[in-house]
Order: sequence, then structure tokens, then C-alpha cells
Amino acid sequence: MSMKGWSREQMAEQVALDIPDGSYVNLGIGIPELVTKFVPEGREFIYHTENGLLGMGPAPTPGQEDPELINAGKKAVTAEPGASYFHHGDSFTMIRGGHIDVCVLGTMQISQHGDLANWSTGAPDAIPAVGGAMDLVAGVKTIFVISQHTTKTGISKLVSTCSYPLTGKAVVSRIYTDLAIIDIKAEGFRLRELAPGISFDEVCAKTDAPLLPPLLLPPIANEKRE
Repeated sequence: MSMKGWSREQMAEQVALDIPDGSYVNLGIGIPELVTKFVPEGREFIYHTENGLLGMGPAPTPGQEDPELINAGKKAVTAEPGASYFHHGDSFTMIRGGHIDVCVLGTMQISQHGDLANWSTGAPDAIPAVGGAMDLVAGVKTIFVISQHTTKTGISKLVSTCSYPLTGKAVVSRIYTDLAIIDIKAEGFRLRELAPGISFDEVCAKTDAPLLPPLLLPPIANEKRE
């Protein structure tokens, strides 16, 4: 049986292909954390955490965790040679000062205008605070979103207008889902690349907003992008 769509790891690999060499990168909680596994050959990414680490490495092997070495999501991480530690406030100064090049976040909803809603559904029992997400989308140069295309019940996360509280307006430039890679342009969602076994019509059917076809023929699935 042929594969349809990308797995979570393959989605993360697609993101890594689009991060420039030497970038300072902040990763959100969940699927974004998988990006640390995929650094294209010949490139170096310097990972930054909101809680005060520059030079974060991948998750440690089981049994080798250091309880004092965690990311902002309280998950065990490693530190690369030359890594540095600093105060939480200094970490946010880096973010707010525009010193982080790329941030990869998850989402609950994203609009055709690049509006992001990724911290609360607005329900009475929803989490009470946004954390660092608003600072990240306001201060980081490029925002990528990685997420399943729909919720577990099949509701599209890509919408015309967000109904959940916004994290930021017009902040996202590209979305990576299990079905496709989609750019956000002035004219709305525009397909960049289809996942293996997925058709343009299938993505359109699962996107609750107009989806424009690519300007050029889509590249071969999993082709190395520059």
C-alpha cells in the first residue's frame, strides 16, 4: 500500500530543508521539537530556548536525561559544545530584539492572511496564559507553522478567519502539514508542494478557505530544496 501524506517526522524534515544555514532557531512545543532531528548536511542551526539556552541539542538517549537541562516545554534536551546559558529575561530580549531568525510553531488555527491562533480555544477551562508565543511571533524574523492539516475530528485548521483568540496578526509565512506545504501570500493560501499521494483537490477539500494552485509546477515529492 502506498504512503499518503507525510508523517510527523517527515513534516519536520521538510521544515529543516527550508531553514537557512547558520540560523538562530526557536522551536515550539510538540511537532516543532522534532525539527532538531533533521539538520541538512552541510548546514548548522543554533537552537534557542525561551528559558535560557542557546545551542540546544536533540533529546538525550533514554536514561541520560539531566533534570536541570530542559527546554521551555520542560522536556529534557542536550546542549551542544559551545552552548550558553542565560537569564529568562535575556532570552526574551533576544526574541524581542529581532535576534532570532526562524521560529517553528504549532497551531490550532491559521487564517489565509497569516493570522495565528495557537494558545487558547477561548473556552472557560482553556489554559490561562499565552506564554512566550506572542513575543515570538512579534519579534522573530520568519515564522513557520507545522501542524496536522485538520483536527482529530476532521475540522480544518486552515481557515478564512480565526475564531480562536489570536497569537498574532499576519505573522506566518509558510505552513507545513501532513498534506502539503502552503505559502501565505497577499492573495491568501498558495500551494507550494504536495505530500506524496496527495492531490490538489484533496487539500482543497480539507482547507476551509480558498487554496490557490502553485505558480510553478510542484517539485517532485521530497526533492531537496535550497
